[in-house]
Amino acid sequence: MAAVLNAPPGMPATLATVLAAPAAPAAPAITCRDIGVRFFTERRDVTAIGSLDLDVAQGEFLTLLGPSGCGKSTFLRVVADLLQPSRGRIEVLSSTPQAARKNRDIGFVFQDAALLPWRTALQNVELPLQVGGGASRKGRRSPRELLELVGLKDRLGAFPHEMSGGQRQRVSIARALASDPKILLMDEPFGALDEITRDRLNEEILRVWRETGVTILFVTHSIHEAAFLGQRVLMLAANPGRVREIVPVELPADRTLEMRETPEFVRLTSHLRRVLETC
Repeated sequence: MAAVLNAPPGMPATLATVLAAPAAPAAPAITCRDIGVRFFTERRDVTAIGSLDLDVAQGEFLTLLGPSGCGKSTFLRVVADLLQPSRGRIEVLSSTPQAARKNRDIGFVFQDAALLPWRTALQNVELPLQVGGGASRKGRRSPRELLELVGLKDRLGAFPHEMSGGQRQRVSIARALASDPKILLMDEPFGALDEITRDRLNEEILRVWRETGVTILFVTHSIHEAAFLGQRVLMLAANPGRVREIVPVELPADRTLEMRETPEFVRLTSHLRRVLETC
């Protein structure tokens, strides 16, 4: 009622009330309730995910950490509509994973860059815009601008065999961003790279995340990578896959590699390691 009483002269009371009301919180990018995934073979059935409840905020950077077989990659595939859950409910951008996929609101980066060897870096990034009606899904940035965003503006005409592993993954990230997705799923994208390249790309993906505002789910087996990148770390236990703990990362948003030597970071990674030992 205070908003009505303080309305400027001439302004309708109802309009003043609307203007003074706090904005409604944004809907989560991803909502999961009791998600379960089972695989059936001739010999046995395997429960990859037992039960998973999770909300991922829009614009969040969530890292997923856990032992092999805990369902990290399986969960990404459920979000991407590449795999149907055996039970439970999942919403992606307030709709179904299928709708998000068809609208090209989801980008996926795998461990293998999977570039077409006969196409240049620029042509590989252009590919999603050339197939399946992709031209109508063109994002805010052109393929050239995306390659510049990932630090490859001087490698537009390079073929995959002419690029390093890190450069190929940068192309893969740019390609995943071509349709301007709202969610970027990354399944151990830097796992096969050497440590120096991996560190450099960790800094690069944080910069890309800040500049695009995309929601990122990032699977890793590295404790340090999970802590350095994530705003939260989703720790999964195995057999069956389930949430062991969701750990908030209380570190500055503007992170540098030197931060990994601070007492705060060491305490965080020590805690993650202790939890991981129980997974």
